[in-house]
Amino acid sequence: KTLLLFADAIILMFISRKFPSFGDKTPLSRSEKRTFFSGVTALLALQIVVSVIYKPQMFSRSFDRQTVVKNLGLYTYHLFDITLQSKSSAERVFASGDGFSEIKNYTDSKDKRVDKNLFGAAKGKNVILISMESTQSFVINKKINGKEITPFLNEFIKDSFYFDNFYHQTGQGKTSDAEFIVENSLYPLDRGSVFFTHATNEYTATPEQLKKYGYSSAVFHSNDKTFWNRDVMYPALGYDRYFNLNDYAGTEQMSVGWGLKDKEFFEQSIPKLKSLPQPFYTKFITLTNHFPFLLNPEDQYVDEFNSESGVVNRYFPTVRYTDEALKLFIKQLKEEGLYDNSVIVIYGDHYGISENHNAAMAQFLGKDTITPFDSMQLQRVPLIIHVPGQEGKVVSKVSGQIDIKPTLLHLLGIKTNKSVEFGTDLFIKEKDPLMVMRDGSFVSEEYVYTKNMCYKRSTGEEADMTLCQPYIEKAKTELKLSDKLIYGDLLRFDPNNRYKTGTMTTKFE
Repeated sequence: KTLLLFADAIILMFISRKFPSFGDKTPLSRSEKRTFFSGVTALLALQIVVSVIYKPQMFSRSFDRQTVVKNLGLYTYHLFDITLQSKSSAERVFASGDGFSEIKNYTDSKDKRVDKNLFGAAKGKNVILISMESTQSFVINKKINGKEITPFLNEFIKDSFYFDNFYHQTGQGKTSDAEFIVENSLYPLDRGSVFFTHATNEYTATPEQLKKYGYSSAVFHSNDKTFWNRDVMYPALGYDRYFNLNDYAGTEQMSVGWGLKDKEFFEQSIPKLKSLPQPFYTKFITLTNHFPFLLNPEDQYVDEFNSESGVVNRYFPTVRYTDEALKLFIKQLKEEGLYDNSVIVIYGDHYGISENHNAAMAQFLGKDTITPFDSMQLQRVPLIIHVPGQEGKVVSKVSGQIDIKPTLLHLLGIKTNKSVEFGTDLFIKEKDPLMVMRDGSFVSEEYVYTKNMCYKRSTGEEADMTLCQPYIEKAKTELKLSDKLIYGDLLRFDPNNRYKTGTMTTKFE
């Protein structure tokens, strides 16, 4: 395949030798050169324009390099990639330590307190993060056709901390945004994915920080290593090992939709998990509950919903399947002696049902229609934190993915008072918590702001915009400062950024 990239050059060399006149080296005139380069530029521009017209989301969703290359062509893709990297490099060059100081002063002013009863409650324990693909909170403790959608999770939360007002905060980067937010306590960018545009930045991500405390780290995901540019970004986050598609055995019967079924994925991951030095920090990314939510009949534990939306109908069986896969995974952790020595964090990465399916969602929720306020409530995703030795509790604090990092570090007994983070510990009682979405929408203790409308959170009734205005300004400030930090690669100026990492091991064959 690599040789094919040079096939045109080889053919041209053959032709020039066979037909000497073909390689006429008569110099081009200035006008001919101008015409030639103008023509090439025009053709490249035309190709990009046509690609945008027929594939309008290709650039904003450039998570799969192979797909982008297929649509643009190899050479045009490289020009596109060079343009993006040049823009990022320019912003980095003109950034300074003064910009970092501004951001540090702001994050230092945030509530850095710890919960005295839970700080260090999991000191020295392993960490197992599970990213649940497209899972939203409306399925928790709900039934379809008389059957529970998430019977295992419904039981698991009884022995865990369950956050029922927890929101995803992702943008165009979807799953990669969720990973970035959770492990850095920074906001995603307003365009594209940080995993692509700023994978060479310096970060102080959780896996990198935990190296100082003797933790090994690994990601488990049965997908192509280049998807979302993970093979480049994970080393920047401090990961030691990436178990990707090349590490898993798969057959047609074992796979569905985007890859290996979750049951197979977890089962094959257990031996790999056992091989890691302890304590470890690990992340598992599920796949079965991925759009368009396909599942073989023999794997369905509940029937499809009955609405005009096939997407909504198929969503419930795939959620139920992932729930069953989690049940088996937790059972295996117990059998291998890992359960009682591990903090387990299960979170939904982003929404699964878009607003295009509001009519079907209204039917499921028993509503006449889905209002903007309702849509905001549907952005809630599950967050479950199981800490060995701790009793279960429902925490209703307004929160988001940006709060996971400081919460987890505090459970491990690690202070974050010097860290640059926009999140706060989920267990402390803040005076007025605020969850900010990438588009500037927010949820506070009393108000919800979305689509230029202000609502009372307790009733969903419209409220005067002046009541939301102070939070709107605060949301803008947080997003602006987080963007500035990423675009300028400002964490390189952080004197506390001393957790330097080595090379991540990835199976490439």
